[in-house]
Amino acid sequence: MRLPAVLSLWLALLGLTGCGYHTLGAATHLPPGVRTLSVPVFATHTEAYHTEAVMTNAVIREFAARTRLRVTPDTGGNPDAVLHGTILTQTVAPLTYNTSTQQSSSFLITMVVSVTLTGRDGAVLYQNKNYVFRQQYQSTTNLPSFFDESPAAEERLSREFARALVADVLEGL
Repeated sequence: MRLPAVLSLWLALLGLTGCGYHTLGAATHLPPGVRTLSVPVFATHTEAYHTEAVMTNAVIREFAARTRLRVTPDTGGNPDAVLHGTILTQTVAPLTYNTSTQQSSSFLITMVVSVTLTGRDGAVLYQNKNYVFRQQYQSTTNLPSFFDESPAAEERLSREFARALVADVLEGL
């Protein structure tokens, strides 16, 4: 009677080993010796003002919050790994229109970002050349009470991007 139970348990454990199940961090793209990470200010191919700083800061904050790495924007000091990012495109497109004023009432900001994580020896540890993130924001047509919501949308977008990037690097999915 115990033999079928033991056999069933053994088959279940064997099945788990082949299904792709892993513990958090087990499939990381970071070698075990990486203790310092440099994230220099992202490059940009856009005309947008200050977006590269917002994106870089979000990535640094997310790595610092989710890892024990010493994360810095400085490439000096011979870091164990360097994450380079480039904002390839940033577009803002009207999303909805106010029919009474014939003006746009909301916009969609879209960014395409390329990232490469390299080790001290120059080996590519992780690369994604096509992160695409979008964020919507509202606009006001009343000039006396106008408040530009695009910086807040960029901030939200950068946090979402940073969460996804760090999860991809750490969890290897």
